[in-house]
Amino acid sequence: MLIIDNMRVFNIRGGGLHPVIVELTTKDGLRGYGEAAVAYGIGATAAAGMLSDLAHKVVGADASYPRNIWHEIYDNSFWTKGGGAIVFAALSAIDQALWDIKARSLGIPVYELFGAKFGSSLEVYANGWNSAHDDALQWAKAAERPLKDGFTILKCYPLATRQEGGTLRHVQRRALGTEEFRRAIDRIRNLRKVVGPEVSLMLDLSGGLNNDQLIRFMDACGELDITWVEEPVDPFNLQGLRNLAGRWSIPIAAGERVYTRQGFRNLLDTGGVDIVMPDVGNCGGIFEAVQIAAMAETYNARVSPHNCASSLCTAATVQVWAASAIGMPLETYPYFPDANDYVQVLANPPEKAVVNGRLAVPTDPGLGVEIDETAITPFRCFDFKADA
Repeated sequence: MLIIDNMRVFNIRGGGLHPVIVELTTKDGLRGYGEAAVAYGIGATAAAGMLSDLAHKVVGADASYPRNIWHEIYDNSFWTKGGGAIVFAALSAIDQALWDIKARSLGIPVYELFGAKFGSSLEVYANGWNSAHDDALQWAKAAERPLKDGFTILKCYPLATRQEGGTLRHVQRRALGTEEFRRAIDRIRNLRKVVGPEVSLMLDLSGGLNNDQLIRFMDACGELDITWVEEPVDPFNLQGLRNLAGRWSIPIAAGERVYTRQGFRNLLDTGGVDIVMPDVGNCGGIFEAVQIAAMAETYNARVSPHNCASSLCTAATVQVWAASAIGMPLETYPYFPDANDYVQVLANPPEKAVVNGRLAVPTDPGLGVEIDETAITPFRCFDFKADA
């Protein structure tokens, strides 16, 4: 038995990110780690609080059976049913840590527990490569950096504007001004010229536009060999996906703000999504993401995991990718560490092992990485012991 004896939560701030990490320790001293993936935007402090609320359901439980603990939380916490980002980010972090412990106890990677390893390496793509420019030309030229670093797949936010400090501000009230809209079109046309015809480009719209501007924007994308357009409509607008299904030849991706198998079934039922994007840190965890990928296969859709948190989430997502038969390239943010106050939570972050746009699937036990305890310890905010 792998009885959980202690749970610690680390509420980390640095580099514009706010990762929330949970550590579970068994009576025998095995440790597992997971992340609540609400590291950008708002919600991290709430996720840390949610983890403290769930601690009594985890401490004292047997990590040999992660699915049993998942269902104890889902079925008996009331607000988990129909819940949103905060509750499922907390549950996802717990789930990751449980699978980490179970696999470490057996001396195998997590993906081995699902009887699959669909590749020894995977393609990754670069996001977050432009935070310094707000025009059309220099914005596009910023892509020269990831190209020089060996990436051949890039994603970007053509509708977003730059804020002080290098963060992004997305479209408000579902519309861009005339000049802003022209700039967005010029950005993507310039970007294709900068990167050439062989580089894959994905555009994330974050559900920002009304139908009239969306139609015009998508028509412009049709000239540029775009790999996919992500979140063309608001995540709540499932009917919008149904209405737009088949209108363009460009694949449509969505799912970073959708939770659990139930949420992804509703998304896939629209018929308007070609690529689903579960985030292992908020969709419900590792096994939930594996099940979502299997369900997507039955809809003839593919899976490209969403990943915008600390390196721990990258490591957990690689395990899901290896266990899924229809995985597409994995999202990475290679330039997060540029920020002076960035907190690297791992001693061996996967992002540093990317070579020519590819990452080897690890063979080490558990999630295949090691926490840098000296980096996270100053951010400890909660400690729940078995005798508490």
